Order: sequence, then structure tokens, then C-alpha cells
Amino acid sequence: MQTGEKVITEGDEGNCMYVLNTGALVCTKVFKGTTEPKKLKEYVPGEGFGELALLYNAPRAATITATEDSTLMKLDRGTFTHIVKDAAQ
Repeated sequence: MQTGEKVITEGDEGNCMYVLNTGALVCTKVFKGTTEPKKLKEYVPGEGFGELALLYNAPRAATITATEDSTLMKLDRGTFTHIVKDAAQ
């Protein structure tokens, strides 16, 4: 992931979650009645995101953009669902 590249875009369908391995990301959201995105969070290595879209089968709630060159680990929906079901048992 290169600086400025979007990992996920608000409103898109969520089919995986991510864990930041190296680099830095920023989370932004455009709230109703505004046109400019508001900064919500900065991600550092070890933090994960994107699981809400998988848990609730909902569109992405925010946009995540690389603020420096970054590497990510990606977990697809099927694997995520399997892990959650096993943990619940």
C-alpha cells in the first residue's frame, strides 16, 4: 500500500478485514450535512479494522487511507466467519 492509497472506501461492500503490519493509516468519514471528511483515528501497526462490515453485513462506515507506505494482512469473509463461529463455541 503506497502513501495516499485507499485501503477501503466509505460505502463500499465489505468482504474482508485488515491488520496493519507496518506503516500508518488514517480513518476519515463524511458526516451527513457535510462534504469534507472528518479525521476519526490514526492506525498504527498491530491494529485491525474492517470487521464491522463483516459482522453486520453492512457497507463500509469510513474510508481508510495510507499516510505512509504500509503493509497489511488481509482476512477474507469466509475465514473471519469460521474464526468467529469457533470462538463462540
